[in-house]
Amino acid sequence: MSTTQRNISDSFYYPVFFTGVLWIIHLIQSVFNLSFIRLGILPRNKDGLIGIFTAPLIHKNFFHLLSNSIPLLISGFLIFLFYRKQAWAVIAFVYIMTGVCVWLFANSDAYHIGASGLIYGLLSYLFFNGIFRRDFKSVIIAVIILIFYGGIFWGIFPNQPGISWQSHLFGTLAGALASYNFKKKH
Repeated sequence: MSTTQRNISDSFYYPVFFTGVLWIIHLIQSVFNLSFIRLGILPRNKDGLIGIFTAPLIHKNFFHLLSNSIPLLISGFLIFLFYRKQAWAVIAFVYIMTGVCVWLFANSDAYHIGASGLIYGLLSYLFFNGIFRRDFKSVIIAVIILIFYGGIFWGIFPNQPGISWQSHLFGTLAGALASYNFKKKH
C-alpha cells in the first residue's frame, strides 16, 4: 500500500469508528427500549452538565442519526486527511466548546442532543481555514464545503421547531475560532 493510500485509509478510521459508536449507542436504546435523552445538555442545570460530553452521542431516532452520520464521516475524514497534525485538538476544542456554550446560553426548556453541533464545528473549521490560511489546499476545501454544505448554515437560525439551532450556531462559532487559533499550525 502506498503512503497516499495509507493516509486516505487512516483518515477514515476515526470518523468511521466514532460514527459506529453512535450507531451502537442508538441500537442499544432501540433494542432495549431505553431513552438516553437525559444525557443531553440541559442548559444551566447541573444535571445537564454531563451532556457537554454525552449529548453528541445521543440521537432522537434513526433518521436523526442517519442525517448526522454522513456529514460526520465526510467532515471527519477531511480533517484527518488534510489537517492530521491538529485534528484531535480541533475536534476536542469544537466538541467541548460547543457543549459548554449550549449549556451556558441555549434555551433551557429542553435537552439538546445529537452530533450536529460537532458537525457544524468541523465544517466551519474546514471552511474558515480557506479564509484564515489562504493557501491553495485550504481555499479549495473551503469552496468544496461551500458548494456541498453551504446550505446547512441556515441551520444556525431559529427556523425549525425541535432542532437545536443553538448547537449549530455554537458549533459554527467554535469551528471558526478553532480555525483562527490553529491557522499557523500545519
